Amino acid sequence: MTIRAESQLTSSDNVLETRLEFSDNRLLIDLFGEFNRNLTHIESMLGVQIVHQGNQLAVHGEAANVGKAAEVLDALYGRLEAGKDITPGDIDAEIRMGGEAEKKSPVDQMELFQGGRVEIKTRKKLVEPRTEAQKAYVKSLFENELAFGIGPAGTGKTYLAVAVGVNMFIGGHVDRIILSRPAVEAGERLGFLPGDMKDKVDPYMQPLYDALNDFLPSKQLAKLLEEKRIEIAPLAFMRGRTLSNAFVVLDEAQNATTMQMKMFLTRLGQGSRMVVTGDRTQIDLPRGVRSGLADAEDLLSEINKIGFNYFTSKDVVRHPLVAKIIEAYDAAGESQTHSR
Repeated sequence: MTIRAESQLTSSDNVLETRLEFSDNRLLIDLFGEFNRNLTHIESMLGVQIVHQGNQLAVHGEAANVGKAAEVLDALYGRLEAGKDITPGDIDAEIRMGGEAEKKSPVDQMELFQGGRVEIKTRKKLVEPRTEAQKAYVKSLFENELAFGIGPAGTGKTYLAVAVGVNMFIGGHVDRIILSRPAVEAGERLGFLPGDMKDKVDPYMQPLYDALNDFLPSKQLAKLLEEKRIEIAPLAFMRGRTLSNAFVVLDEAQNATTMQMKMFLTRLGQGSRMVVTGDRTQIDLPRGVRSGLADAEDLLSEINKIGFNYFTSKDVVRHPLVAKIIEAYDAAGESQTHSR
């Protein structure tokens, strides 16, 4: 049995300390693990500090993370009371899934479609799509194994896709998150950039890191990246792989060639979901090279279980001027087309 007491330490920072008292000291050795590795793993994944004091554990950190850590410790102690062992996989499952998550479908797992509101739960915050197109896009991401988000910059295509990926990951519906982009902008200049391959391509992947940092505590994100349970890599690195039990996002897909797009889409494995995002007005491919995103639209739009979702300047959620800039360029493009 576990007894819990809580105290608010710094209300301005929403910092909390929870003390857990365990009735059977003999089980604590297995709960802590060799050299306290189980506690260290929970600390790293949830961004909390756990201090051992006799038959008590003091868990300190942000309130939401402390509450989650206490639930995990309760559940693991319950396993020991039931005569079960604790493995690293058991700890990960409790952190990601918790009590009832494994029984829920992906759509149930997100707190969605209730009273007309749409909310995606992540480790750090709830993400709420703001426009009808964004709501339809999020619904499509949960309902389809392959979904496309096509529209101008600033409409939340990538941000919402990563949020859904994090939601599915912490809900236990996928084992990995894989985020990719074509490194087209680098072209032949890539070799002249300093550092190793990671240093060369990371600048082009930075928007993906930014999105992840919004949804996961920094320590947990660093741990998941180190363990390759979250991967961020150029599109070329996907060749030859089968991506199973993963949530996979291809960003800036307008810069993938037809062959690259085919290669990427055929990586889809069992238990995985793929999202392809792009903006047809920002193609950086060499003149005469057709965008793989355009080909995918033409070839796949009639296939069931593939969702195509489109955005306009009305869905821009950045600075209001961004929408006006997009509208101005769209109008200029239409006038040039008519004048030819």
